[in-house]
Amino acid sequence: MEPMQLGEGTKSRGEATELAFELGKKSAGFKRSLPAPILESLATLVRSMNCYYSNLIEGHDTHPIDIERALDGDYSGDPKKRELQIEAKAHIAVQQWIDGGGLSGRAATGQAVREIHRRFYEEMPEELCWAENPETGKRIRVVPGGFRRYDVRVGRHIAISPGAVPRFMERFDQVYGGLGATAITIAAAAAHHRLAWIHPFIDGNGRVGRLMSHAILLDSVDSGGVWSVSRGLARNLNDYKTHLANCDQTRRNSLDGRGTLSQEALADFTRFFLKVCLDQVTFMEELIEPTRFRKRIEIWFEEEARLGHLPKKAGVILSAILYRGELPRGDMDELLELTDRQSRRIVRPLFELGVLTSESTRAPIRLAFPATLAGRWIPGLFPEKPEAAPKP
Repeated sequence: MEPMQLGEGTKSRGEATELAFELGKKSAGFKRSLPAPILESLATLVRSMNCYYSNLIEGHDTHPIDIERALDGDYSGDPKKRELQIEAKAHIAVQQWIDGGGLSGRAATGQAVREIHRRFYEEMPEELCWAENPETGKRIRVVPGGFRRYDVRVGRHIAISPGAVPRFMERFDQVYGGLGATAITIAAAAAHHRLAWIHPFIDGNGRVGRLMSHAILLDSVDSGGVWSVSRGLARNLNDYKTHLANCDQTRRNSLDGRGTLSQEALADFTRFFLKVCLDQVTFMEELIEPTRFRKRIEIWFEEEARLGHLPKKAGVILSAILYRGELPRGDMDELLELTDRQSRRIVRPLFELGVLTSESTRAPIRLAFPATLAGRWIPGLFPEKPEAAPKP
């Protein structure tokens, strides 16, 4: 599977270094522009978005609203939809663990890859813990964190034999495990493809690879978990699949690197991957631009208050939180010029809608990002759920 990285001193390496530097600067800048409480709440919504797009690439369509319902224990009566909700919930749990620092400093290692797979499949419904051999039709049990023991073909790519998987994963560790921030940002696309090329598990390789990539970028460019490469890959799905297939190809000629696989194809995928990341940071940056973001929420609140769905005084609290990031409980009474009991009655509808959240009855109040309101607050983050769309 050599080359594992773009060659030092080559033109493609220079271009990738510039893109990686720009990505690091832009990503860290976006994260710093958000108050910490807003950052944490936004990351929660992005986890559902990331899960939605990553599973969509696999052909599993579970809308973030249904994912949010599953997180609240509200499952569909349809067995298939319920299974997909549980699958999404498992994905969210793994990403939350990653976002909390579960793979800090070791994202691009075989140990991390196995742990992602193990955690994911230990939470999966039984029916989704089986893979089918497309040639024989035999059902095979997926072992959480266990390397495959069967030969597999992915499209035109015939993966390495099961016995070779541990050896190739050792090489994966040697190359990617000790790279610094800039180097692993450049190599993130290569690690993403080479993991898919090894195909270490009987099932789940794509989602594990995208979770690994998320973990790499969380460390290397300080993403904060507030943007998602999976969204960009899903929205450029044909190009994504074409690049992965091209990277499977052998070296084309003497100018195409010195390894077995094509360095030119790897360079193209690296460029594509980093540009997708940059596009996603820019997309989120524009959506959460403070003035426009606050204005969208204020317009939503004014409409709800005019319809009698929310008390007008609650807007004072919402505005304060939008500017400060969070609001201590004591400040709420002072802002509203009411007693504690009256203040709680004013903000209760915002909590019931999932707009506000708090870790306890004494903790500060923070903004939440319910998936049901994403279309109004953060338009374009993911497609509208048809049945949730407003009636004409």
